[in-house]
Amino acid sequence: MNEKKTIITLNEAKELKKKYPTPFYVYDEKGIADNADEFIEAFSWNEGFKEYFAVKATPNPAILKLLKKHGCGVDCASETELLMAQALGFKGEEIMFSSNETADREFALAYKLGAIINLDDITHVEALEKAAGVPKKICLRYNPGGDFKIDGQIMGQPSEAKYGMTRAQLTEAAKKLKSKGAEKFGIHAFLASNTVGNDYYPALAGLLTETAVSLEKECGIEVEFINLSGGLGVPYRPGENKCDVKKIGEKIRNIAVAAEKKYGRKYKIFTESGRYMLAPYGQLVSEVIRFKHTYKEYAGLDACAANLMRPAMYGAYHHITVLGKENEKPSVKYDVVGSLCENNDKFAVDRLLPKLDCGDIIVMHDAGAHGFSMGYNYNGKLRSAEILKKRDGTFELIRRAETAADYFATFDMYEEFDAYTKNK
Repeated sequence: MNEKKTIITLNEAKELKKKYPTPFYVYDEKGIADNADEFIEAFSWNEGFKEYFAVKATPNPAILKLLKKHGCGVDCASETELLMAQALGFKGEEIMFSSNETADREFALAYKLGAIINLDDITHVEALEKAAGVPKKICLRYNPGGDFKIDGQIMGQPSEAKYGMTRAQLTEAAKKLKSKGAEKFGIHAFLASNTVGNDYYPALAGLLTETAVSLEKECGIEVEFINLSGGLGVPYRPGENKCDVKKIGEKIRNIAVAAEKKYGRKYKIFTESGRYMLAPYGQLVSEVIRFKHTYKEYAGLDACAANLMRPAMYGAYHHITVLGKENEKPSVKYDVVGSLCENNDKFAVDRLLPKLDCGDIIVMHDAGAHGFSMGYNYNGKLRSAEILKKRDGTFELIRRAETAADYFATFDMYEEFDAYTKNK
């Protein structure tokens, strides 16, 4: 059963605030490393298994180096992410590049780096060939359409997604690529998001295994791997159950054994987890700075949706802990808000919390993935610092906070901004 614990104590937060003003993100090095080891161990039965961490979830070099040390590759989705992977020493097939309305220069860079290119659309076959060439190993993204169901329950609606090829397009793309020199293939699909049960990955593994076998027969190709992508969720609310990756790994192993017995085929298993790998091990720390008493009770923070936009964008729940008041009974219903000129700038609506005071330090849980990375500069808001809590309990700044000078730095045509930047 999931229990919400903070990465830092009130005293640690107060000490950090002296050097790094709130809001800031804090990550748990030990939690990240132990979780990565547990995840990879669950698939250790599969020769060639690789977890390609989704860089978009938490694109921080210190985090990526830590995951690399524990055996992870990286899943990149842009030129900049590819450049970051290259700079951090990821090489060749340690990089998965997931194509999506992809520019020629991105195809060219992925090809140059020797990354496994995951084509999203059949038109990308010609685009890739023109931009860079057809590699000997390539992956195809599959969208089966309709509703994706497990035991009659709809888990996702692939037909509504912009990603992936139809089954007929998959065959056509494979034949074209084979004729252009491709020798080995992978099949990829992402059909559901934030699944917290143990059946999504196994169901997807079964679907992709059957697809791989039929594609090999139709096209005379060799499918080397199936890529389950991401989709494993985390328990955002207290009391919710966490995925059991050991059980998930065993279920997929049973599918693989059955496939080998029936078809004489074995496939490498790849994953691209972001949320599961990082969300529980990163938290946004902020301070209560204002109150408003109108038709509702509003608690205003020095953080805003520019620091964590999931609640504003998706209505997502993030648990809130008030440091130093963990044992106080929740007694006041607040809308916890930021300062953006947008009414959806709310971290929580009608949330029961202990009575808050200005200066209270709060922690928003499970923000380690798609938290900082989705930040933006609306209203001129500046991105926060990121801090890593080391195994020994010390803290390391792994990204400094943005300054006004950073914000103005791209306005080179304006002398007053240029001067301000230089003065800073």
